[in-house]
Amino acid sequence: QVQLAESGGGLAQPGGSLRLSCAATGSIFSIYDMGWYRQAPGKQRELVAGITSGGSTNFADSAKGRFTISRDNAKKTVYLQMNSLKPEDTAVYYCNAYLAAQNYWGQGTQVTVSS
Repeated sequence: QVQLAESGGGLAQPGGSLRLSCAATGSIFSIYDMGWYRQAPGKQRELVAGITSGGSTNFADSAKGRFTISRDNAKKTVYLQMNSLKPEDTAVYYCNAYLAAQNYWGQGTQVTVSS
């Protein structure tokens, strides 16, 4: 089992940047596929970006060209670098770990993009 803790959220201006971090404890981090999801008020949770245990990445269309996902297995941490932020990126961002049909979630971190 793995426990996840997000950090790095906050307030950013349109066009600005934020880097989210997700620190994992309790298991072998490197074997998990990791992802970042977000949920805006009144909307369903959606995948923003994912990175497999092998390092392959995928992005939502809304994130392509602006966001980067990476992982540091030695630090048991996955990152989401968000650039060119837009007001529509405002949401609670959740870290996800997936292995053997089991999903694990962090508590979420709020990202607000506003001038």
